[in-house]
Amino acid sequence: MDENTEVWRQFYEKALARAHLKRTEFAAKLNESNLAVAVDCGCGTGSDIEYLEKQGYQVYGFDINPESVAICRDRFAAKALVEISQSSFEVYDYPRSGLVIANSSLFFAEPSNFQSTWENIESSLEAGGVFAGDFMGINDSWASQYRSPTTPLTEEHVKALFTDFDIIRFSERDEDAKTTLGKMKHWHTFSVVAVKRA
Repeated sequence: MDENTEVWRQFYEKALARAHLKRTEFAAKLNESNLAVAVDCGCGTGSDIEYLEKQGYQVYGFDINPESVAICRDRFAAKALVEISQSSFEVYDYPRSGLVIANSSLFFAEPSNFQSTWENIESSLEAGGVFAGDFMGINDSWASQYRSPTTPLTEEHVKALFTDFDIIRFSERDEDAKTTLGKMKHWHTFSVVAVKRA
């Protein structure tokens, strides 16, 4: 097992114990698109999927890591409203949706294809639909020399992605803190909840 696989395995063990994000709840309530379809980009172990499915959403979750996909397929095997795929951001076929969640996942989108990935996400959202997610800032420890490619962005770049949205929440985190696995790192992230305009 390579180091990367082992790190993800440990992460998923910890992540399985986590509840859904309160931000996911907030975003789901903001959805005014009349489309109860959600996409969870980089769905991990599926805590947000579980919450959204209980709210009556048809949920499409995808992750590039086979272990995450296996956990979610097992976890949601009996749920007709949940569909799990193994995919990257770049090749995923985004369905028409009222909610797109990307919690701490777009950090790992392929930098050279980031703009087209974002355009795919944006165009999949119906008017009145909601995006909720995080972007990596340029001061983050993982912005360079991370074990896989990352897409760090400036605040201006992040805000420029949302020209066709009303930003409801925007926050910046710029601090040293522990990862899920207990290692210290410098976090620099931008978190956004935004509603797509008609």
